[in-house]
Amino acid sequence: MWRRSFSTLPGEKWDAVVIGGGHNGLTAAAYLARGGLSVAVLERRHVIGGAAVTEEIVPGFKFSRCSYLQSLLRPCIIRELELGRHGLKLLKRSPSSFTPCLDGRYLLLGPDHELNHSEISKFSKHDADAYPRYEKQLERFCGFMDPLLDATPPESLQGASSLNDKLRNKMYKSAFWARCLRQAASLGQKDMVDFMDLLLAPASKVLNNWFESDVLKATLATDAVIGSTASVHTPGSGYVLLHHVMGETDGEKGIWSYVEGGMGSVSMAIANAAKEAGAQIFTNAEVSEILTDDSSIVTGVLLADGTRVESSAILSNATPYRTYVELVPTNVLPEKFVDAIKNSDYSSATTKINLAVDKLPQFQCCNTNHSSPGPEHFGTIHIGAESMDEVHSACHDSENGQPSRRPVIEMTIPSTLDNTISPPGKHVINLFIQYTPYKPSDGNWEDPTYREAFAQRCFKLIDEYAPGFSSSIISYDMLTPPDLERQIGLTGGNIFHGAMGLDSLFLMRPVKEWSNYRSPLKGLYLCGSGAHPGGGVMGAPGRNAAHVVLQDLK
Repeated sequence: MWRRSFSTLPGEKWDAVVIGGGHNGLTAAAYLARGGLSVAVLERRHVIGGAAVTEEIVPGFKFSRCSYLQSLLRPCIIRELELGRHGLKLLKRSPSSFTPCLDGRYLLLGPDHELNHSEISKFSKHDADAYPRYEKQLERFCGFMDPLLDATPPESLQGASSLNDKLRNKMYKSAFWARCLRQAASLGQKDMVDFMDLLLAPASKVLNNWFESDVLKATLATDAVIGSTASVHTPGSGYVLLHHVMGETDGEKGIWSYVEGGMGSVSMAIANAAKEAGAQIFTNAEVSEILTDDSSIVTGVLLADGTRVESSAILSNATPYRTYVELVPTNVLPEKFVDAIKNSDYSSATTKINLAVDKLPQFQCCNTNHSSPGPEHFGTIHIGAESMDEVHSACHDSENGQPSRRPVIEMTIPSTLDNTISPPGKHVINLFIQYTPYKPSDGNWEDPTYREAFAQRCFKLIDEYAPGFSSSIISYDMLTPPDLERQIGLTGGNIFHGAMGLDSLFLMRPVKEWSNYRSPLKGLYLCGSGAHPGGGVMGAPGRNAAHVVLQDLK
């Protein structure tokens, strides 16, 4: 479907070249092509999608190898690029969460408010009454933040600027901050104080103030540490709780969905929209260097095979480190800027295991034994986290240099709703696992024995809740932090292209003074998750960056 050799178009100069065919790079390409530019997307791997990719590692089983759920993809992108027409089909999950307990109890949660009240009441009547208020407050906070996601940060102008540019920038910043003030006023002082508390406090403090049940708090706390090296007690982890309600599926707030065909179908739909608009996509086209002239303006890129590709603008969907430290030649960018990029946090404690199994796990607490999916199988299954102390203990192991003795596992079984990704009667299972340090002190991820021992640790933990799970495994694919770096291109294995701490968001993403997708190298832009508003299958960085490029090239 994609062109495999760039040499088919020798000597052509493009208006824009996008480095990396991940979902953000493809989104940028679609908007640039719709804006009338000639666009080439250069993907290093044989398949597009980046971390939003579907691959058939085990014959007959299609794995969403990295990202595995959809909710954050911006509604404006789905609408403007007509992704439904281009093949995107979302599969809503209900219930959406299941937490089994070793004492025989369990907690189901989802979009059904009566179910939530009934389930939480098994643990605490107080919490059952408080939970709707908790969700409503988070929804109000998301309403405050939502417009920020689709907007370019109000950055100060860099370098020499015309009078018109200065005036336009001043007007944009004034309008931006005025809108923020109106939104803050609409929230009211009490909610604004609570919002600031959520932003700055540890998730454990926020949840302890709301609830008393350990199981409910632990279930919600996993949202706060997902994909990070943080503990539930880390200051600033509270704001990630907003992910619980931030996204939507088909207009329904807070609903996370599977994607028919796996997460690669998101990237494929965006790619189809980009191609329809005129963009060209090339696989097996690894960029080895960004080319510049003597006046520090980009002129194109050099591919690993020696091919030179000329372009007026370069948009990088690679990580900030890969883009500015490894692809841009040394001594081209200001030393202060490069140091800030190098000093950013790219650490990861995340491992992803994708499994092909011959039957569904049978959870002991449900006291059932059926081959067809039950309510416990549809949503995210929380394993090994029955209290926030257990989550913290797992994190503490990693801080001491060792993979968690009892890992925190999010299990999903997309084949319960999607019959296109596995043979009849068999299933695909995703395990998103924390915490696994990049460089363990007690071994090496390159050692097959060490890798297998950790995988078996995870499987045996699941066996405690679903006896016989290990025996159902046909085969599996495992991506540790170094694997995520080497295979997918994620520096340090960080799934967000850099930590999402409060010191790395908005006007400080990727670094201070360069949050508006531009860079000190004229014509080079960042369009991946390392730019505002950050990680997740959102598409916003790609869309926002494309709008900035179109404005600059007018």
